[in-house]
Amino acid sequence: MAAMKKAVWAPLVGAVDQGTGSTRFLVFNSKTAELLSHHQVEIKQEFPREGWVEQDPKEILQSVYECIEKTCEKLGQLNIDISNIKAIGVSNQRETTVVWDKLTGEPLYNAVVWLDLRTQSTVESLSKKIPGNNNFVKSKTGLPLSTYFSAVKLHWLLENVKKIQKAVKEDTALFGTIDSWLIWSLTGGANGGVHCTDVTNASRTMLFNIHSLEWDKDLCDFFDIPMKILPNIRSCSEIYGLMKSGTLEGVPISGCLGDQSAALVGQMCFQDGQAKNTYGTGCFLLCNTGHKCVFSDHGLLTTVAYKLGRDKPVYYALEGSVAIAGAISRWLRDNLGIIKTSEEIEKLAKEVGTSYGCYFIPAFSGLYAPYWDPSARGIICGLTQFTNKCHIAFAALEAVCFQTREIWDAMNRDCGIPLSHLQVDGGMTNNKILMQLQADILYVPVVKPAMPETTALGAAMAAGAAEGVGVWSLEPEDLAAVTMERFEPQINAEESEIRYATWKKAVMKSMGWVTTQSLESGDPSIFGSLPFGIFIVSSIVMLIGARYMSGIP
Repeated sequence: MAAMKKAVWAPLVGAVDQGTGSTRFLVFNSKTAELLSHHQVEIKQEFPREGWVEQDPKEILQSVYECIEKTCEKLGQLNIDISNIKAIGVSNQRETTVVWDKLTGEPLYNAVVWLDLRTQSTVESLSKKIPGNNNFVKSKTGLPLSTYFSAVKLHWLLENVKKIQKAVKEDTALFGTIDSWLIWSLTGGANGGVHCTDVTNASRTMLFNIHSLEWDKDLCDFFDIPMKILPNIRSCSEIYGLMKSGTLEGVPISGCLGDQSAALVGQMCFQDGQAKNTYGTGCFLLCNTGHKCVFSDHGLLTTVAYKLGRDKPVYYALEGSVAIAGAISRWLRDNLGIIKTSEEIEKLAKEVGTSYGCYFIPAFSGLYAPYWDPSARGIICGLTQFTNKCHIAFAALEAVCFQTREIWDAMNRDCGIPLSHLQVDGGMTNNKILMQLQADILYVPVVKPAMPETTALGAAMAAGAAEGVGVWSLEPEDLAAVTMERFEPQINAEESEIRYATWKKAVMKSMGWVTTQSLESGDPSIFGSLPFGIFIVSSIVMLIGARYMSGIP
């Protein structure tokens, strides 16, 4: 019997979406933006000490290869010819720092994840070197000095890892964020791999001048970073190199954006004033500010939004960053065991429909925007004997929405013109209770695309539009219409404000828990200083989880 003839498709574009919690490879139709197939692999996180968060760069790379192969197998089962895949884009967790040996291709240490807090003492000592009347770090980078960004992580690695010190001395060390590590490896690695990054990822290192779009010598000197280990800076949409192995060998890698910039593109926020909020491991609200760098007076970041071609203009964004969003579900699952899958949190929350006065501040890695307080820690307050795991699940979802409200308010104050609705995307947006809570807490409509994978879509759009590929038009008249689901506020404004005010009160209670010394030593012995009625999440909630897991009513 003759083999079944493969269906004829418009040009297809693949996208690697490498996040903190998982890796995915997705394939889109370049003419309709339809998602045809995908595969996902969860990524482990390691916590060697309190406040430390690491991942294995080789596991991340292997997960990319696995996702590509499995997706291509699925396309074959759908009778879709993978030779129609004309380009690949890369979207990635930002700031996470990798150093590897260019001769062997081996990582010289685990990837230090963006959530990692080990550099707090470095941040404090460097802060003292910045003149009060001349914060040149923020004016050049748009970023506050924080453990969040790559420069201090790289500084720590250079100071503490002998293998890295040796490789730098022997001129074999390369640094990169996850995009650089993947592109270098996929384009040949030790056999001619391309060492590059794009302007969006570079803008999150705290070594990049967002005005000149170049590595900044003064910043590198300030952080004691040798410039020779840095990747070449490219636009978000151009051919970087070709896949050198696997099913898609020879396909160009031609798009690269940090995950939040990719989502901004995928949501088609191309106009000044358009904004989106992505619910992933963390939560990130970005507003396009056009060609102008807008500096925040309310705790937001100024960052590069995108540059879609070598000769295309750069666009900037204001960003509100929340460290813990979807990570709450993973923590309830993996640390407390009160749910078996992340999706169960919606079922528990639905059972009670309220937190019953319980508030959850998930400051596992301190507080990001708008507070930037690394000493904060997670707490649950308002507990009574009536509180159960369902109330805690509901409070966890509310926490995501309240944190979004805080950066939403900051964004409105900085922009001067209140945003009329919130465009959302990311895995958590499948949770309808979360989306309705978000509309209630913001008191504006929440608008969700029917296809929520906008991060991967943005990377695919950039790759398909690149010069030399040209299969995806970014002209407004050519962009496919997107079907939206809309959530309207269902509570009155007064109730929304009362709940938000109580949340703010709880946030204040979470601050100032940890000193640099206790963080570095991993010493949790601060329990004696807790005000009555405030409980450290990792101890008291464990008791509640154990109670319900054992079946005690």
